[in-house]
Amino acid sequence: MIEIICKIVKFFKTMSQLLEDYRNLLTDLVTRYQTQIDFLTIRLEEAESTDILLRGNRIETLSESLALGGQVRACYKGGWGFAAFNDLSTLQDKIEEAIASAKIIGDDQTILAPVEPIQTVCTLPLTGIDPRNIPLTEKKALCDRYNSLLQQYSDLITTSSVRYGDSTQRIILVTSEGTAIEQSWSDLEMRFSATARKGETVQTGRETTGSRKAYQDLENLEAQVQGAAARAVKALSLPSIKGGTYRVVIDPILTGLFVHEAFGHLSEADMTYENPDLLEVMSMGKSFGSQELQIYDGALPEGHRGSYYYDDEGTPATTTQLIKDGVLVGRLHSRETAGRLGEKPTGNARCLSYHYPPLVRMTNTWIERGKTPVADLFQNIDEGVYACNWLGGMTNGEMFTFSAGEAWMIRNGELAEPVRDVTLSGNVFKTLANIEAIGDDFYWDESGGCGKGGQNGLPVGCGGPSLRVKDVVVGGDA
Repeated sequence: MIEIICKIVKFFKTMSQLLEDYRNLLTDLVTRYQTQIDFLTIRLEEAESTDILLRGNRIETLSESLALGGQVRACYKGGWGFAAFNDLSTLQDKIEEAIASAKIIGDDQTILAPVEPIQTVCTLPLTGIDPRNIPLTEKKALCDRYNSLLQQYSDLITTSSVRYGDSTQRIILVTSEGTAIEQSWSDLEMRFSATARKGETVQTGRETTGSRKAYQDLENLEAQVQGAAARAVKALSLPSIKGGTYRVVIDPILTGLFVHEAFGHLSEADMTYENPDLLEVMSMGKSFGSQELQIYDGALPEGHRGSYYYDDEGTPATTTQLIKDGVLVGRLHSRETAGRLGEKPTGNARCLSYHYPPLVRMTNTWIERGKTPVADLFQNIDEGVYACNWLGGMTNGEMFTFSAGEAWMIRNGELAEPVRDVTLSGNVFKTLANIEAIGDDFYWDESGGCGKGGQNGLPVGCGGPSLRVKDVVVGGDA
C-alpha cells in the first residue's frame, strides 16, 4: 500500500505560529490548576517527518507528515493522570481530565526528586543540511539507488528492503514548579536488508545507520549497503558453527548492543524499584566484573542519537556512571524513581512523542575503552569464536541471545574459517564477570532504535571496545 501525505510549507508555518501563541497560555493554565494537584506538566510538540519504505520493487510507504499535539501529566498522592491531545482547543479539558484521573488513582504520597526550575530555549545544532530542506523526490531517489545496489549485487538476492526516516521535533515543556523549556532537534535513520537463497538455505544481511547531525550522513553509504548484500550471499556457502561453549571475542558493535540490551535495561530504575528481587540483584556496591570495567550512560555527550539538553520532565542531561571499577555505582532515573529510591535524578525520562508518557529510558550507553591491544585479545585461544556486527537479538530479564552478522573461528590465536548461524547466549551478570580483557579500540554505533513500553524506535547511541569473554554459549549445529 502506498501512503502519500504531502503538506504545504504554509501550513507548517501556521502550526509554528500556533505553538508560539500557546506558550504563554501554557504557563497561565499551569498556574491556574497547580493548587489542585501535587505536580502538573504540559508538553506541546510540533513534528515534521518523512517515512519511506521500499521492499523489493514495491513502494510500501512514501510519506511526509506534520503533527501538532501535546500531553498533560498530573500527579496527586503518588497517582499519575495522563491525557494526550492533537486539538489545542481541548487543552483545558485535557488538564481537568488528567487531574481527575490522578485523584482517582492517588492514595499514597507524591515523591519527586527535586530539580531546579529552568527557563530556556535550546536547539541541538545540525552540522550540515537540514533534512527538511531536501525534497521528498530526492530522498526517494536515494532509497532507489541503495535498493538497486542490493538487488543487483547477485542473482541469489531474493528480497531487499530499504527504509528511510527523518523527524524534526520542537518541544515546549511547562511545569507547575516554574520550568519552561523549548527544545528542538532532528533525527535521521536508514535501514538496509538483503536476503539471499540457495536451495533450502536462506541468509540475511542487515545494516542500519543514523544521525542527529546532517542529511549528508545518509549519503555515500554504498559500501555499507553492498556489505549487507555481500554477507547474505557469502553466508550461503559457509558451514554452520558447531554449538558449544567458547571463549569469544566480540567487536565494538556487538559490545554496544550487549551493553544496551543486556545491561542497560536492567539499569533503568523503573525496572528495579517495583521489583524487590531485581533491586536486590542490582544493589549498589555489588561487584559485577573486573576493576577495568567501566560502564556509562548519558545524554550529555554531544552529537549522538541519544543526546539532548533536557529530558521530558525538564531534568538536565547528565553522564551517569553505572559501573565503576567493576562495581555498580549508579542507575538511570526519572524524578519519581529517584525520589522513591532516595537518589539523584539523571535526566533519563523520555517519551517517543506526545502520544506517550515519559519512561525511564537509556540515552547513549557505552563501555569505556580498555588497555589491551585488539590483536592481543586473540592470543592463547586454542579454539574460539570472533563475532562481529549483529542481525538481531532479544533479552528476558538477566538472559540474552544475540545473533552475529559475521563470525570466524579462532584457532591457535589466529582467525580461521568463517562460519554462519552464530548466536551468543548467556546471563548478563555472569557474562560481565567473564570479561577477560577489554580492547583499546572504541566505536560509536548510531543505529539504535530502542523499544520499551510500546514506545518503539526511540533514538539511542551505543558504544564500546572489543571484548574477550570466556564461557559464552554459542548456538549452532548440534
